[in-house]
Amino acid sequence: MTKRIRRPSETGLSRRQLLKAAGSTAALLAAAKFNFPAGAFAQDAGPEVKGAKLGFIALSDAGPLFVAKDKGLFAKYGMPDVDVQKQASWGTTRDNLVLGSEGNGIDGAHILTPMPYLISAGKVTQNNQPTPMYILARLNLDAQCISVAKEYADLKLGTDAAPFKAALEKKKASGKAVKAAMTFPGGTHDLWIRYWLAAGGIDPDKDIETIVVPPPQMVANMKVGTMDCFCVGEPWNLQLVHQDIGYTAVNTGEIWNKHPEKSFGMRAAFVDKYPKATKAILMAVLEAQQWADKAENKQELATIMAKRQWINCPVEDVYDRTAGKFDYGNGKVVENSPHIMKYWRDHASYPFQSHDLWFLTEDIRWGKYEANFDTKALIAKVNREDMWRDAAKTLGVAAADIPTSTSRGKETFFDGKVFDPENPAAYLKSLAIKRVEV
Repeated sequence: MTKRIRRPSETGLSRRQLLKAAGSTAALLAAAKFNFPAGAFAQDAGPEVKGAKLGFIALSDAGPLFVAKDKGLFAKYGMPDVDVQKQASWGTTRDNLVLGSEGNGIDGAHILTPMPYLISAGKVTQNNQPTPMYILARLNLDAQCISVAKEYADLKLGTDAAPFKAALEKKKASGKAVKAAMTFPGGTHDLWIRYWLAAGGIDPDKDIETIVVPPPQMVANMKVGTMDCFCVGEPWNLQLVHQDIGYTAVNTGEIWNKHPEKSFGMRAAFVDKYPKATKAILMAVLEAQQWADKAENKQELATIMAKRQWINCPVEDVYDRTAGKFDYGNGKVVENSPHIMKYWRDHASYPFQSHDLWFLTEDIRWGKYEANFDTKALIAKVNREDMWRDAAKTLGVAAADIPTSTSRGKETFFDGKVFDPENPAAYLKSLAIKRVEV
């Protein structure tokens, strides 16, 4: 039976009303295009698929992914079916990236910057089988912390870990184990705590045992005495203070000011197959980073991040440090910390290749790669700053917010050590404690 199409007069709408309605729709679309110059991207370029599966760990530096999902930014760029999935640990994230969404895993993730390199090189995968990955953006700078147990409150530890050494030796002499927890071998937290310990004369492989604990489990483990110190992102350091179990010794921005931290990485197979969809996802993430970085959005950002499907914690465990207030829990309070987590300012989103080189150099320092490993060749494969630039340009990002070089130049650490990307060997040579001969 053929369905009869009713005429305008039968629908109760005159021709004039129909034209007026069509005109209003056109005006509305024009306004949307004007307000969101990139809004046309979804229609014009047409992503090859409508979705992707992205992983995250319950940490505040995954905030841009939460914002992009909650505020409909993935949908805005033609990717309404992007699924942002919580992962139990960084090991689970790795395993799911190796599987890919075809194998019931994930296509990309909020990830520790060294991990796409370790996975691409087959250093942390089953049977050392490489899974090529790309880094498409950095997600944030600064604001991880090293926390210590309350039993070391009298030491009032800060950037100098030297006083910690005698206390650890005393504890070991009494027959007790001493442990430092991080979140993934060779990952950012592993490298920050190793740098801090080694700068204070503590060998992280000989004087203390390093253990792996997923971020959301850090506080509970410290509570039962599993470890003496740990390095992790927020909100877990502040939660530790709120529960009066320990205190923050150092914000990692005090170790290396404006240091790179997490990245947004995706499987090379997905990106190569769906470049337009990848660009759409990347644009949503970049816009979310810009939004998350604005002071007037910090309260809403904290509320979003604390939600059950994201971090799942009290808002007060997230808010203060998100807004820049750092109560270290040892009497030290910094109201407007320069080491607040940066999602966009100071070129936070751009993945500098020089920073990736530092992470690789540190992983050589601790034996994750061979001393003569070709770091530059791997960076050329993994770091896709070209895709970041393309997405930023389409978004209409100001020229001042797009770096002119892939290197940020020389980097100076709190202990006076200098990393020159042009001469990583000299940096390695300057470090007293290491697992490599230079």
